[in-house]
Amino acid sequence: MCHHFYLKRMTDDSLFLIDVDKILRTKAPKRYKYIPKFVISYLKKIVHQDEINVFLNESKDKVGVDFLEACMDFLDAKVDVKGIENLPKDGLYTFVSNHPLGGQDGVALGYVLGRHYDGKVKYLVNDLLMNLHGLAPLCIPINKTGKQAKDFPKMVEAGFKSDDQLIMFPAGLCSRRRNGVIRDLEWKKTFVVKSIQTERDVIPVHFGGRNSDFFYNLANFCKALGIKFNIAMLYLADEMFKNRHQTFTVTFGKPIPWQTFDKSKTPAQWAEYVKDIVYKL
Repeated sequence: MCHHFYLKRMTDDSLFLIDVDKILRTKAPKRYKYIPKFVISYLKKIVHQDEINVFLNESKDKVGVDFLEACMDFLDAKVDVKGIENLPKDGLYTFVSNHPLGGQDGVALGYVLGRHYDGKVKYLVNDLLMNLHGLAPLCIPINKTGKQAKDFPKMVEAGFKSDDQLIMFPAGLCSRRRNGVIRDLEWKKTFVVKSIQTERDVIPVHFGGRNSDFFYNLANFCKALGIKFNIAMLYLADEMFKNRHQTFTVTFGKPIPWQTFDKSKTPAQWAEYVKDIVYKL
């Protein structure tokens, strides 16, 4: 589940439900009447509109880690945690993880860390997942458009200055397949710069899992055609459903002291360095 264009705000101001019809009407008003009904039905099916809306309605009273738990049940996802001894009891940390999936990785990681740290966790993310009412308390929303783009540095700042553990997927997008290897694209350096500033050690996290061949092929196909709109995003909800009933392995590495990130490398090179550690876990 990615991207913020799927949402409609309910009148009670507490619940987002997915409404493909409405999105198309508002986003493409001139073209809407020419869109064949079967295309709309297909889109509803691909984003699992009905199933997800039933779930959102049923879990509308849950927030924070309890909502994550409800998501785990809904997706029938189980987690096998390795390296739990690397999670310090005290102090504030930046948890950085690879991003193989579109939904389960964010949900499961938040759930594991949220339970471990009594709900004192925050995500820095720009996925649709984080626009969901139940997750609002755990999120520092990143929406790079309009007013929020100006507020973005402030929000990141607030997140790092808070007394919460921070969870980040520095790649931003979920992993792609290049030359047969499934791996995150470039990791952004924000987590390095901010962790140094706020003296937070960084804890590398590896999340095991992958999307379908269809997903990777589609992403590469769009790239080859130079299609700017990320069509693969539409399929992330579907990937999430394909990944139901699975056990995912989450591995926590040893904390990397913030002092490690000295001037011998640029922040971008340090980001790459941590990414390599993650893939070796």
